[in-house]
Amino acid sequence: MLEEKEKKGEFIKRLRHRYRLVVMNDDTFEEKFKLRLTPLGLVILLGSTIIIMIMIVTSLIAFTPLREYIPGYADVGVRRKLIRITLKSDSLEQALAEHNKFMGNIGEVLKGNGKTDTTQNQPDHSKEFGKLEMSPSVSEGVLRRDIESEDKYSLSYETRTAKNGISNFFFFTPLKGIVSSSFKSSEQHYGVDIVAPENEAIKSTLDGTVILSNWSSETGYNIAIQHSNNLISIYKHNSVLLKKVGEFVKAGDPIAIIGNSGEQTTGPHLHFELWYDGKAVDPQDYMVF
Repeated sequence: MLEEKEKKGEFIKRLRHRYRLVVMNDDTFEEKFKLRLTPLGLVILLGSTIIIMIMIVTSLIAFTPLREYIPGYADVGVRRKLIRITLKSDSLEQALAEHNKFMGNIGEVLKGNGKTDTTQNQPDHSKEFGKLEMSPSVSEGVLRRDIESEDKYSLSYETRTAKNGISNFFFFTPLKGIVSSSFKSSEQHYGVDIVAPENEAIKSTLDGTVILSNWSSETGYNIAIQHSNNLISIYKHNSVLLKKVGEFVKAGDPIAIIGNSGEQTTGPHLHFELWYDGKAVDPQDYMVF
């Protein structure tokens, strides 16, 4: 044990023993450079130098374009393109599956294999409708007389409007834009076409209740609003409908987004119709687009 401790002590002394490194001129024996080092200091210096070099090389590879020249590293732009291509291929695959399903359903309908509802439009024979009592009850008669007496002396806006006509309405312009096609009843064009930028909101021209909010192959997404005094406004070729049937809207409320839906369209625009007492009227006579 003592011998081993003595050997370790001698080894540590050797590591701490100083040596001198001298560079001399071979002809004149003049000292040009000298350096005092210990073996332990030399090991520490070499280790620190190696660690610093590894950190520099790692930083160059991680934060500079040099990593692209190392096998196994891909360009960031290539990865983004691959992700986009993957998303597009997934969308195309889903669209193709929906198209194939649609074509399969069309084929079944053409073959006569479509399911039909046998109870549709069948008369109800469970009741004798000819013997139903249609005369109003006593309470209904009283209610009708009360309502008629109130309407007789009413000074509300709706009554004055119905008496004086549609000109007393204050219309809110549903969309600001350029009129590309005017009202022409002779050509069965019962409204005006208004061209405006994409994603523009279409607003209700008056207060009312939504009575139609659907899609058709000819006019795309349509919405119609029933206003007071038998006045209806219709908005066609929308891209998105913001209201559902039965909802009450106020003048100026957004009800849809301008679009290019349907077969009877060649670009983003709004086809706006105004019907009063069952007849189509020219919207340009009552508002400026």
